[in-house]
Amino acid sequence: MPSKGEWSRRIADVLKETWGFEVLRPLQQDGIEANLFSRDSLLVMPTGGGKSLTYQLPSLLLDGLTVVASPLISLMKDQVDGLIANGVPAVSLHSGQDEKTRHHNRQQVQSGQAKLLYVSPELLVGGSLNGLLLTVGVRAFAIDEAHCISQWGHDFRPEYRRLADLREVFPEASFHACTATATPQVRQDILDALGLVDPAVLVGDFDRPNLTLRIRRREGGRDQLVEEVRRHDGEGVIIYALSRKDTEQIAARLCKEGM
Repeated sequence: MPSKGEWSRRIADVLKETWGFEVLRPLQQDGIEANLFSRDSLLVMPTGGGKSLTYQLPSLLLDGLTVVASPLISLMKDQVDGLIANGVPAVSLHSGQDEKTRHHNRQQVQSGQAKLLYVSPELLVGGSLNGLLLTVGVRAFAIDEAHCISQWGHDFRPEYRRLADLREVFPEASFHACTATATPQVRQDILDALGLVDPAVLVGDFDRPNLTLRIRRREGGRDQLVEEVRRHDGEGVIIYALSRKDTEQIAARLCKEGM
């Protein structure tokens, strides 16, 4: 087994060669090491903090498959496309694929060519994949958007709570839960629901000094919205609306105003 210093050098080499980064962000090193040494972990970091790297990078340093439970097809596609672009052998299996694509991706897993497999929690707990996964050997399970496990969270999905059943089928695999949104109560619920064993609990700093929150009373409707956007002339602005219809109407109004 390589020493911690040797692991650090290997991590740095893969980080540079595959992702083009010179250094890791805070907590990424700890998350990667927990994965490398097969220690369960819970990682809570802000969106964009690089949580996915903590299970993607180790998959290139060790034998075996890393299975990622992801709640949305769009998230799977984004992750897999990005990995393939960087030369990382990754595939997904989901209901939006045709039979030919699913067969090809299963073959990639079965042959050991794929290092990362992205699947929905529904497919993962359904049991249909167990035979395939048992033949290839799963080294680690990564649970993305892990707040979906918690009944105290804002996006509870019952299938997520059944992921703990995989521990009986794959007793040697480590489990790594990742999320950007988890109160202390939700964090404890994730730990309990997954049955994480002596986990590394890594919670990042959510202070964003470049962000300011202000609340103003709504006065003037769309005119007020136009005024707010004009205050940020030359900058990027994101507007959240309640419906597609509202979104299209607001976009049309802003275009009419020359924005």
